Amino acid sequence: MYIIGIRLFRRKVTRLFGCFFIALVFTLVACGSEDAPFVPIDRNNGGFPAEFRIGYQVLPNAELLTKERGSVEAKFPDTEIQWLPFDSGRDVNAAMIAGKIDVGLAGSVPVSVGIAQGLPYKVYFIHNIIGDNEALTVTDASEATSLSALKGKKIAVPFGSTSHFSLLSALDQADIPPREVNIIDMQPKEIVDAWAKGNIDGSFIWQPSLSKLVNDNGRIITTSKELTAKGIVTADLGVVSTEFSERYPDFLVHYVQLLNDSIQFYRTNPEDAAANLSQAVGLSPEETLRVMDELIWVSIDEQASNQYLGIPEAPGGISQVLKDSAEFMVDQEALSSAPAINAYEVALYNQAVAE
Repeated sequence: MYIIGIRLFRRKVTRLFGCFFIALVFTLVACGSEDAPFVPIDRNNGGFPAEFRIGYQVLPNAELLTKERGSVEAKFPDTEIQWLPFDSGRDVNAAMIAGKIDVGLAGSVPVSVGIAQGLPYKVYFIHNIIGDNEALTVTDASEATSLSALKGKKIAVPFGSTSHFSLLSALDQADIPPREVNIIDMQPKEIVDAWAKGNIDGSFIWQPSLSKLVNDNGRIITTSKELTAKGIVTADLGVVSTEFSERYPDFLVHYVQLLNDSIQFYRTNPEDAAANLSQAVGLSPEETLRVMDELIWVSIDEQASNQYLGIPEAPGGISQVLKDSAEFMVDQEALSSAPAINAYEVALYNQAVAE
């Protein structure tokens, strides 16, 4: 049984980000560089690692774009680059614990849990603020047209994810106890298969799985963008192992710059960026651009502000989002307790964006 304690969460996040979402819309158009060649760097001159293991997810954001452009391999020819795919943030957390990756991408909710549990990593980058990229979608057969119609329906979602958090938040806003909905724990690939077989009535899931559901007679009920406008903020974050950040800080700065190059490439050449990502996400170039536009891409200059990661002397507002996300998970009995805000402030590795 779920125990809802989200109203306090919403009030806290709304105070912090009340004007943030609207203001951000006006900052997204910025000048960027053309698709310039990447100047190789000799790792022997910068104390760079012999290998770099990236735990990525198939999301239409700057990290996947950087992978498809081959810019990491071009920038670090003397470093073996390993791109390791994961389906969800909880899998990334497990890989970090096992020491299998150096950096990884996970949602703000699993990252908040990871920090609360003392995982050996820090947040070094905000890959995106989640917008229409995650949504609650139902089948035509379910005949559901609103949140209130979900009672008794089978709704699949990866537990402990940002989508899980958003689903419970949406139900709370509609005053629907989660126990009245049959919420099932599934990974994205399982959700797509179950949908095709008619075994579920709906799902709160992210792209590109979301588009597959919508294209298969799916109907969107609400999105994370709508929840963000109401103060329920979720994001996809880059985490780096503490050991790696301490040993190779210069390398991490260069990697973050490559991610930012991809952000600027998307902003100035959106069609070309979508063409680069199309095969990776399994959608047409036109559909790929649409799902890329559903995310809020945040440049390193924006990330160094006090609204996001901030700088070493002044940790940014994402620490409060993580803290409140952990408190939410405590309310859901998924965590025994949430650490103080200081634990989340020191878990921000904002040196790379500050550089």
